[in-house]
Amino acid sequence: MNVSSGFPAHRFGVSPMALTYPASDIRKMFTLAQNRPEVVKLTVGEPDFPTPDHVKEAGIAAIRDGDTGYVANAGIPELRDALAAKYAARWSRELTAENVVVTVGAMEALTLALDSVVSPGKDVLVPDPAFPNYRGQLHRLGARAVTVPVREEESFKLRARDVEAALTPRTTAIILNSPSNPLGSIMDADDVAEIARLADLHGFVVISDEVYDELVFDGARNTSIAEAVPGFERFMVVNSFSKTYAMTGWRCGFVIGPADLVAPIPLIQEGVASCLPGFVQRAALAAVTGPQDVTRQMLGAYQQRRDRIVSLLNDIEGMRALRPEGAFYAWANVRDLGLTSWDLAARLLEEKNVAVIPGSAFGPGGEGYLRLSFASSLESIEAACAGIAEYARWRS
Repeated sequence: MNVSSGFPAHRFGVSPMALTYPASDIRKMFTLAQNRPEVVKLTVGEPDFPTPDHVKEAGIAAIRDGDTGYVANAGIPELRDALAAKYAARWSRELTAENVVVTVGAMEALTLALDSVVSPGKDVLVPDPAFPNYRGQLHRLGARAVTVPVREEESFKLRARDVEAALTPRTTAIILNSPSNPLGSIMDADDVAEIARLADLHGFVVISDEVYDELVFDGARNTSIAEAVPGFERFMVVNSFSKTYAMTGWRCGFVIGPADLVAPIPLIQEGVASCLPGFVQRAALAAVTGPQDVTRQMLGAYQQRRDRIVSLLNDIEGMRALRPEGAFYAWANVRDLGLTSWDLAARLLEEKNVAVIPGSAFGPGGEGYLRLSFASSLESIEAACAGIAEYARWRS
């Protein structure tokens, strides 16, 4: 087996973990499309809005003020305090800065949370379909991902009864994601509460990826694992500023959990990235404490785009899509078009200049589906759906 350099892997002692790390088909499709300016891209989940001006100005001011050195591993006290206050009010539970660790994006937050509770040889429950990096992180740790099916007939909601059926004697954690990437579904509060009770009964930790917690539509509300059951302490919530505040490149994430669970995370952070730059944290502080009108405007635009893309997809023969409750992804059933999800996505790219993500990128349960991001303009959505419709007519 060769590494990317073309030299035999054994020459460099490349680890079996690195050689077998699962590649992301999301990035693979993104890479295929990125150097083709004519392609309409509904691929990566990145807001097409600019970071709010007051957030940018806070970051620039911090740089000018010389806030460019090391800061505490866990984050600057002001940002940790602000996040604790925000989520204490939202979840109706007591939180302080000791419950919050600032990280380099949500991916590092997930990495450090898993590092702190998952050992080699343990089992971690993961929804299927789900964000593929969950499986990659568990592979890195030498843990086993045990999939829990999420079904269309259940409105793509993870159910506590399926979680219970998937438990093993080695289960040490479960990863939840609500609102879901790629499904756009929001878990029912009763299921979240029952999973918390299962965690207490069986002694596992719930790591809840809630990066889309403020991107919910039609007056819906996401129930966090942190608020589902009073007094529940076996949780870590992973979140970031990327989606809510259009701050993907700022790489500001955070973990919130009981103090004893999050206490090891700054120690691990020291050996991974040391800290997130102080000027980025100053910008994040402005985001969380400043005016929220821009985020509400973005949410309104996403809802308009959501309504349009779902309508267009359901008008295409051979496709159907449920209305997402949150996040900014449409999840379309394309089984009637008679191709694998990867082959269909590849043909749409090559023949119609439309880039979408094959459902198989999100696990075996995603086969037969496409994920389409509506974090893009209405014009892009209209053009992409027109190309897909034209291809579907040709197939029929």
